[in-house]
Amino acid sequence: MITIIDYGLGNIRAFLNVYEKLRIPVQVARFPAEVENATKLILPGVGSFDYAMNQLNKSRMREVLERRVLDDKIPLMGICVGMQMLADSSDEGHEAGLGWIKGRVRKFDPNLIPFKARLPHMGWNSVMPKTGVGLFSGIGDQARFYFLHSYYFECDSVSHVICKTDYGITYASGINKENLFGIQFHPEKSHLDGVCLLSNFAKL
Repeated sequence: MITIIDYGLGNIRAFLNVYEKLRIPVQVARFPAEVENATKLILPGVGSFDYAMNQLNKSRMREVLERRVLDDKIPLMGICVGMQMLADSSDEGHEAGLGWIKGRVRKFDPNLIPFKARLPHMGWNSVMPKTGVGLFSGIGDQARFYFLHSYYFECDSVSHVICKTDYGITYASGINKENLFGIQFHPEKSHLDGVCLLSNFAKL
C-alpha cells in the first residue's frame, strides 16, 4: 500500500490522482495508526524547511515513521522539501532535520552561477540519473522534470547521489541510502516521466 504522509503540506491530491489512474493501491495517512499498514511511504513537502519540520512534529507521525523506516526498512521517498527534511539541517532555518541521510541543505548562491539565475529555480530542467537506478527505469538519460526550489541537498557521501541537475552548478537532485529516497523535483507535476517514476517507486 502506497501511503502518502499528510502533515499539512504537499500536493496530496496530485499523488492520489496518479496512483489511482495507475490502479496502484494508495492511501493518505493523517494519524500514526494509518502508517502501520504501509508498504511504501511518500513524504511530500512545499514551503520552508523549519515550517515543514514543525508541521511533521506536530502531526504525531514522526515516531511511527522513524520506526517503520529505520527499523522495519519500509521504502520512503521524500519529495522537494520532503527530500530536504531527510538531511541533518538546512541553511533555510534553525530546526534539525530528520538526519536519515547525512548532509546539509544549502541555498543556491547566485554569485557562483555563471548566468543571471533566478531564485527560486522554477520550471523544467534535465535530470541525469546514474546508470542502473531502478527509480529511473524506462526514463531517458536527459528526462526533464518540474522544479520549484531555492535550496539543494549537499550529501556528505557522493555514493548517495542517484541523479544530478545543472542550474549554474551541478547538484544532487536525487539521493538514495538503503530504503530511503529523495528527489528535489515534483514527479506529480512532470507528466509521463513523473508518472513513470512514481510507478517505479511502487515496484521497488
